[in-house]
Amino acid sequence: MGIWARISTLVKSNINAMISKAEDPEKILNQLIIDMREQFLEARKQVAVTIADEKRLKQQYEAELEKAQEWEKKAMIAVKAGRDDLATQALARKAEHDNLAEQWQQQWVAQKQAADQLRDALGRLNAKIQEASRKKNLLIARAKRAEAQKKIQDTMSGMGDNAAFDTFARMEEKVMQQEAEAQASLELSGEIEGDKLASEFKSLESSSAAQSDALAALKAKMGVAPAPTKAALPAAQQAESVEAELEALLKEDA
Repeated sequence: MGIWARISTLVKSNINAMISKAEDPEKILNQLIIDMREQFLEARKQVAVTIADEKRLKQQYEAELEKAQEWEKKAMIAVKAGRDDLATQALARKAEHDNLAEQWQQQWVAQKQAADQLRDALGRLNAKIQEASRKKNLLIARAKRAEAQKKIQDTMSGMGDNAAFDTFARMEEKVMQQEAEAQASLELSGEIEGDKLASEFKSLESSSAAQSDALAALKAKMGVAPAPTKAALPAAQQAESVEAELEALLKEDA
């Protein structure tokens, strides 16, 4: 085999492989049934023509028989009339029509056999088309099931490297990190709010104590309540107070 022949064979094989791969069983089977039914219609037309020809040949055969019988009757009439010469001519005509009738009969019998065979073949063809139509639905169902199984297998094979699941786990970890950061931010915000709240309460307590001291002093001045006791002063303030009292006494002695 030459190089060009091998290249041609390779190209044809590749083209056939591409066509086979691209074939859709459902579309092809549906088209086959359509083609079969169209061929059946054409075959039925041909059978109808054959049957019509068979009937026409039969009519020709019967017509020749009828004419032969008519000339036989005319020969009998001539014999009764004493005209043997006419009777002889009538019998000659009868023989001609008998001969034609025999020929038409042979043609009719052959055509009838052909028509019967074509009629039987048409019936078998119709039965095969009906069977193919029923089988088509089963094949389409099997093809769809096989296609679905292949898609599932391809999907599972594509996940064989666990890339999708690794990505899913990474995203889950990222979401958990975001949740932890959000919780930490919430707790930190709560602590800040807690310090602010404690400061407000401390300020409020100081203000209340000052107001209480001022109220007690006012009541003591009005004589409605004893004077408030002073809280112990720090050591430095006590020393300053003692020195101030001593200076006051020295001034009085002078």
